Amino acid sequence: MPSIFYFFTEEERHLRANDRPFNLSYHYANNAIKTSKYNIFTFLPLNLFEQFRRLANAYFLFLFILQLIPQISSLSWFTTAVPLILVLAITAVKDASDDINRHKSDNQVNNRRVNVLIDGELRNEKWMNVQVGDIIKLENNQFVTADLLLLSSSEPLNLVYVETPPNNRLDKFKGSLTLDGQTYALDNDKVLLRGCTLRNTEWCFGLVIFGGPDTKLMQNSGKTTFKRTSIDHLMNVLVLCIFGFLASMCTVLAIGNAIWEVNEGSVFTVFLPRESGAGAGLSAFLSFWSYVIILNTVVPISLYVSVEIIRLGNSFYIDWDRKMYYPKSDTPAQARTTTLNEELGQIKYIFSDKTGTLTQNIMTFNKCSINGKAYGELFDFARQRVEITEVRDEHCYLILADPKFVFHDHSLVETVREGNPEAQAFFRLLALCHTVMPEEKKEGELFYQAQSPDEGALVTAARNFGFVFRSRTPESITVIEMGKQVTYELLAVLDFNNVRKRMSVIVSSPEGKLTLFCKGADTIIYERLHPSCNKLMEVTTGHLNEYAGDGLRTLVLAYKDLDKGYMDEWKKRHHEASTAIDGREERLDELYEEIEKDMLLLGATAVEDKLQEGVPQTIEQLAKADIKIWVLTGDKQETAENIGYSCNMLREEMKDVFIVAANTAEGVKEELHRAGLFWLQKTECLQDERADGEYGLVINGHSLAFALENNLQLELLRTACMCQTVICCRVTPLQKAQVVQVVKKYKQAVTLAIGDGANDVSMIKAAHIGVGISGQEGMQAVLSSDYSFAQFRYLQRLLLVHGRWSYLRMCKFLRYFFYKNFTFTFVHFWYAFFCGFSAQLCLDTHYWTAVNQFFVWGSLAAYFAITFTMYSNGMFLIFTSSFPFIGTARNSLNQPNVWLTILLTSLLCTLPVVAFRFILTQLRPTINDKVRNKVQKEVVPTPAPRRPPARRISTRRSGYAFSHSQGYGDLVTSRRFLLKRPIKSRPVLYIQTDSPLAQNQPQHYRTITEEAEEAQSP
Repeated sequence: MPSIFYFFTEEERHLRANDRPFNLSYHYANNAIKTSKYNIFTFLPLNLFEQFRRLANAYFLFLFILQLIPQISSLSWFTTAVPLILVLAITAVKDASDDINRHKSDNQVNNRRVNVLIDGELRNEKWMNVQVGDIIKLENNQFVTADLLLLSSSEPLNLVYVETPPNNRLDKFKGSLTLDGQTYALDNDKVLLRGCTLRNTEWCFGLVIFGGPDTKLMQNSGKTTFKRTSIDHLMNVLVLCIFGFLASMCTVLAIGNAIWEVNEGSVFTVFLPRESGAGAGLSAFLSFWSYVIILNTVVPISLYVSVEIIRLGNSFYIDWDRKMYYPKSDTPAQARTTTLNEELGQIKYIFSDKTGTLTQNIMTFNKCSINGKAYGELFDFARQRVEITEVRDEHCYLILADPKFVFHDHSLVETVREGNPEAQAFFRLLALCHTVMPEEKKEGELFYQAQSPDEGALVTAARNFGFVFRSRTPESITVIEMGKQVTYELLAVLDFNNVRKRMSVIVSSPEGKLTLFCKGADTIIYERLHPSCNKLMEVTTGHLNEYAGDGLRTLVLAYKDLDKGYMDEWKKRHHEASTAIDGREERLDELYEEIEKDMLLLGATAVEDKLQEGVPQTIEQLAKADIKIWVLTGDKQETAENIGYSCNMLREEMKDVFIVAANTAEGVKEELHRAGLFWLQKTECLQDERADGEYGLVINGHSLAFALENNLQLELLRTACMCQTVICCRVTPLQKAQVVQVVKKYKQAVTLAIGDGANDVSMIKAAHIGVGISGQEGMQAVLSSDYSFAQFRYLQRLLLVHGRWSYLRMCKFLRYFFYKNFTFTFVHFWYAFFCGFSAQLCLDTHYWTAVNQFFVWGSLAAYFAITFTMYSNGMFLIFTSSFPFIGTARNSLNQPNVWLTILLTSLLCTLPVVAFRFILTQLRPTINDKVRNKVQKEVVPTPAPRRPPARRISTRRSGYAFSHSQGYGDLVTSRRFLLKRPIKSRPVLYIQTDSPLAQNQPQHYRTITEEAEEAQSP
């Protein structure tokens, strides 16, 4: 039996294939997963524990306990118990629903079936019963059960095609396989990870090395950080302040009770006898807790539930917004969280990816430079650019050419046909140096499955210039070169990563010639060229600058011929490094650096990635809203700058655009100082200040790495925060997240990150709000986001419409809510000065509870019902004559007859009620009416004068002064707590003029508006 040693965080995992008793002795985790939080026994205690961690819930539990004490409470216990149980029940039902869905998902996954090799035969087992060391068989389109070591497959040389899961942290795997005394290296190329899907492969066998919670996917899934809005933090502060205010009121009333008991209490002992030993101190102590109960309405028990209901309604508005629906991909906007809606209206900084977010991420091979000659543009005899007005197919002579491919410069086709060695080597490199997978569903119909759109575009370009990538195995690549099939032996793949920023392959031709082909970023490749390429490098650099100026994505191509003896020795060292457990990556990097030097330059490619529709207009509107936009991209500096100008982020009228491109910490600090010299003295702290004019900042990845160090972070922010636009180019996914975290750390501002790919996930999770775009790079960003839609232009409506309206709705609700609670509480506080501070009720509890619940829930229901009705298309389709166009309700308020109708209607509705009450009082007076009438007719004798005690007068005067001092009502509703912004008039929602509704507009509405305007014009 083969044995596997897997090393992970200094721990050795030893297992044997298909030997369950041996593997079970190590007590490895089985393949069952559990993502749920509760079960039927733990739900109630755990959920209640979590809910009572909220301060408001714990307070009302304490209040309920106080109400069970007869000496303190003047209220029935159910007045607190019923609302508390209602709040706890609603939250518990929500939590239970979420956890039931998690249980269903877990059961669905755990009960999937897979074939397991047991006792020499395949048995169909559930996923949860699979153990470490089992050998399982997977078939096409099946999910990978666990982390597997690939043993064999139906494909030639055991090649397996997989569709990877949405996780970008699954690239670390080290191990070794011992079989018949020989040791073999294990890495990601030989491992299938749980969560992948088997594609284009009939079957494969794999050995389970990790199961269930130990799999890479489960280990890296983690818990998403819970995001809270500024409104949540404000409510927590308000609740704490209210607790302090409640304690102050109760203390004042307890002191008043003690004073009253000393001065006036003895008069009432005749019919309110005291218990023995009960003095003013005990009475004041009991009065304090009694008023804690009576004034409990100042603490908002239903606030959190009401806020969640409003947020849920605002989320429905986003989900149902037709103006954020993208019909081409049938993708509506989606609010994946309901807790951040109002925060959308407070965004100050936007961090955006470029490729796929601002651009379409649909790449087309546009231009290229081969051996110092540029191709891709048409010129006339005077060397002036010719505008391309028609498309000519120059590749029809090729059998496997892509019919959708278009390249306007036919001279390149002729150059390749003539057998130019540099041109043919150029496209041979594009056909060999990649990780694309071919698929031929029908004879002559070739499809490429590319890891990125860039690679797909480059391989397709080579295909249409006569170098067709046809098939591959782990040891070979087959290419049709100008109609002739050639198979190259693949000796090594030096793969791309965010640090290397290049990819190389080493191949052997049928003639035995060894060649290294490399492609990558210009700055990386130039450092590794032979000195003889200096002149060609200068010419190619000029072409690259032109391409970047046009906003194209560029790569540089180079090659190197290798000696067979050196290659054999290098392969031996490569095998030793790849099988090493300690320092494997470092040793491999050294070998890669050794062989990737003294290369010869071939040329450069330029791929076009067009802007999405409406991007410049969206950025312009966001800039008007004083929202600052930072673009974080992996493209080269010139490309990023050109996209910035195309998107209206960088503008010619800007006073200056600062470039930070130093390669040392001191150089970065000096350039930041020079850029921020004119305002550096003004900003001792990081407050938003406006510079004299608009500025932009462009910084590359090397400089950003130094600027993100602790001693330069503030310098970076001081400069960047004074600029309207910041563009960071050549940045890694980790740097994207670091930039967001630095701004969050030092700025009191709300941040938003938007992206479309796995490299944007860390940035999206780091920001206050994450937005995912469902584009060409899959759903990685969407699955980690808070909101998602299909196009960048929808961000304008998400922030400026839904975000603003959600914030205004929430602020109005909170102002009303606190006003209502404080009003009711102050009534009881004021009444205490007239009832001897005896903790008696002023208003009937049953009445107030009913009214409170009716207005809270009824107002919410009425608001949403009326809003849905008045703004629905059905209203205008049903009553076309009354509602000829959207917005007619607002226009009708400009007409005097409407206000006259409202007034007459109000009078007609009010007068019958007033008249009925007057007649009822006269015909059937109540006892109170009779007594009141008799008192009014009789003269009440003047009571004998009695001089009240001086201290009693002092008490009344102090109580009167206290109740008329500056209260908390203005504080709660002031701008110091809730930001109130002027409400702008709503834009016209229905702008189509050729629709039946628009054509059916009555003219008298327009006539009234025009006459009013003409009357005001003189």
